Amino acid sequence: MKTIELNINGKKYSRTVPFHRTLLEFLHDDLAILSVKEGCGEGECGACTVMLDNKPVNSCLILAVEADGTSIRTVEGEVKDGKLSPLQESFKKNHATQCGFCTPGMIMSAQSLLERNPKPNEEEIKEAIEGNFCRCTGYRQIIDAIFEVTKNAK
Repeated sequence: MKTIELNINGKKYSRTVPFHRTLLEFLHDDLAILSVKEGCGEGECGACTVMLDNKPVNSCLILAVEADGTSIRTVEGEVKDGKLSPLQESFKKNHATQCGFCTPGMIMSAQSLLERNPKPNEEEIKEAIEGNFCRCTGYRQIIDAIFEVTKNAK
């Protein structure tokens, strides 16, 4: 067991966790951050994508103790004053979700791209979300939703 300290969505947490506990398990099971989902547990699907120190990572592949001292953002952290982020609004407007299982991870991967490159082209968008599987939408609505946000970027 080890005590870790993390900043998650702007809030500081200190918890004692077993060495084998993944960041995914810690966020979802211990802190009830339910947007972080386990799809495969092998880093293949992207459903568990979070931002760790502003970089998208598969939280199923990182031990919670490895994240000690870092800053984590989940899709819940993108909501400000009860309002969805522009990217979340665009996903809603463009019907970029169906079952919704992949959506939080997809949004975090896209948000990471937009923070690095506010005006990506379609190929850059596709590359940014290539690690996120969606079995429902066929990706067109997702790409359109991300691209729409770029139209308002400065």
